Amino acid sequence: MSSTIASRRYAKALLDVAEEGGYVDQMVNDLDAVREVVAESRDLLTMLRSPVVNGDLKARILKEVFNGAVSGKTMLFFELLCRKKRAGLLADVIEEFSALRDERGGVVNVDVTSAVKLNDEQSRKLINGLSVYTGKKVRARLSLDEHLIGGVKVQIGDTILDNTVVHQLERLKHALGEEA
Repeated sequence: MSSTIASRRYAKALLDVAEEGGYVDQMVNDLDAVREVVAESRDLLTMLRSPVVNGDLKARILKEVFNGAVSGKTMLFFELLCRKKRAGLLADVIEEFSALRDERGGVVNVDVTSAVKLNDEQSRKLINGLSVYTGKKVRARLSLDEHLIGGVKVQIGDTILDNTVVHQLERLKHALGEEA
């Protein structure tokens, strides 16, 4: 079984149990804290992915690192991953958990890149328009790229909506090149 499929299955099971138990918010907080620690600690991630370190030791290390920082239910999940020899998937499971939660909640993550900083009204109008376009609540991550000259580029999953001056110039160049 590929790691992506396994990660998604564990994430789905965790989300299902958290929803049934009514502790999704607690699980989200726990996993956000774990995500930060794992992202900052290359050694921890390496240890989790190492086939040389046995599952019991991985579980003890996770318990030591996150004791008091996460709930008992989250620790039980970590122990399950370690027992099933899937501790190396922890970071991927957390990402899949977030994606599934967003999917179930009707939330879509959108990357918006603009040439200049958008003011609050522009951001609000753009987000509202994207919400209508997607039919979902939009969580936008705004960034700047001065090389765009003007306009905005929006990425929604695999879809890119490019309304930048640079893109328009490239299209014009291509169109003129074909006519010549």
